[in-house]
Amino acid sequence: MKKILSIAIACFFTWNYSLAQTNGNESKIGLGLEAAFPVGNFKDIADYGIGVSLLYQKPVAKNLIITGNVGYIRFQGPAVFSNIKYKQGFVPIKAGARYFIIPHVYVAGELGISISTANGYGSGTSFTYAPGLGAEFPVSGTGTIDIGLRYESWSRSTGTLSFPGLRAGYNF
Repeated sequence: MKKILSIAIACFFTWNYSLAQTNGNESKIGLGLEAAFPVGNFKDIADYGIGVSLLYQKPVAKNLIITGNVGYIRFQGPAVFSNIKYKQGFVPIKAGARYFIIPHVYVAGELGISISTANGYGSGTSFTYAPGLGAEFPVSGTGTIDIGLRYESWSRSTGTLSFPGLRAGYNF
């Protein structure tokens, strides 16, 4: 898992450097806290999820930003068997875009994969999509507070896991 995160971060910085040679816009890196609230069949096995994320943002046009997002989220749930509780972690890796419809308010969409950190049952990789909306407010010369709400879905041959998610972060 550490290799995947390292490779993803290296790709973001390499990509940023190559775009910076042709585009004078400044990119941002954001650190965020994640909360997830399972729905549908996923709600039967998990109560909630908490995690962290690293968000890369690169302006490409007026009001349009492309994003890269990698994180870790762990879901907790009720006892599934005797005293064994549901606990499973995932590493979502997504790319997407944000479009600012008015100053400080954006709509967003991301596509990617989610990799389960479990061994055995429940392990594997899922296709991920996440539409959302949010707000980003400046708090310093270069820093912003970023609050976003999304609906995220992870699909693979064994089924779909879905949840509304909330991200609160700081971009610098």
